[in-house]
Amino acid sequence: MLSISAIPAFNDNYIWCLADSSSGKAMVVDPGDAGPVIDHLSQHGLTLDAILVTHHHPDHVGGIRKLIQTLGAVRTIAPANSPFTSASETVAAGDSVSWHELTFRVMEVPGHTLDHIAYFCPTPVDGHPVLFCGDTLFVCGCGRLFEGSPAQMRHSLAQLRQLPDDTGVYCAHEYTLANLNYARNLLPGDEGLAAFEAECEQLRASNKATVPGLLGREKQLNPFLRWDDPEVIAAATNYAREQGLECDTPDAVFAAVRHGKDHF
Repeated sequence: MLSISAIPAFNDNYIWCLADSSSGKAMVVDPGDAGPVIDHLSQHGLTLDAILVTHHHPDHVGGIRKLIQTLGAVRTIAPANSPFTSASETVAAGDSVSWHELTFRVMEVPGHTLDHIAYFCPTPVDGHPVLFCGDTLFVCGCGRLFEGSPAQMRHSLAQLRQLPDDTGVYCAHEYTLANLNYARNLLPGDEGLAAFEAECEQLRASNKATVPGLLGREKQLNPFLRWDDPEVIAAATNYAREQGLECDTPDAVFAAVRHGKDHF
């Protein structure tokens, strides 16, 4: 029996733990902090046997050394050509990672960082195919462009947008309400966003996570996936005109939406 749990870390990170109850083995994704992972494994009687890394930022890899020092050598999979060089295996686009009966397809999704990858498994866990997307796609948002270009990020998001609607979006941060605040400002007449914001406010008021998201809903609501939606194009064009930006291509529409969030 496989399940996925969110391990909260820092102020708003989620370290994902994929557990196999039949074997007692676990895999964690982006363990930026070792302490919460060690506590979670102990509380649930799990043994860590794999780590997935999406990109090199410290809040995603900072706990790996301590995990290995504390728990012993652990299979660690990370992007090739990454500043993070402590992996036992490196992977790139088209590679696959097998863990127990699951196989994850590796997708290169540069933008937030140049080494960023995502892991997609079509086999349902907790009722949905699984996408571990790090800081590329958030619920109603996307990652800030620290290293890549808007064109790179839009291309990366376009790959993710092609995945099945029932895919669970296991992103690495609880940014949803802040993302919705911006999306509602950009698209004040979007009733779907308004309803979803109310739903997420109720979840957070009850100290519940708003993630994982559902990719089909992201395609409908997330402005960073809607560069070809007339409503988003109109809003981005108005914003771009005010800022003296171009807005005549899908990349430019995406860039305007991202610029707006960066300066919101």
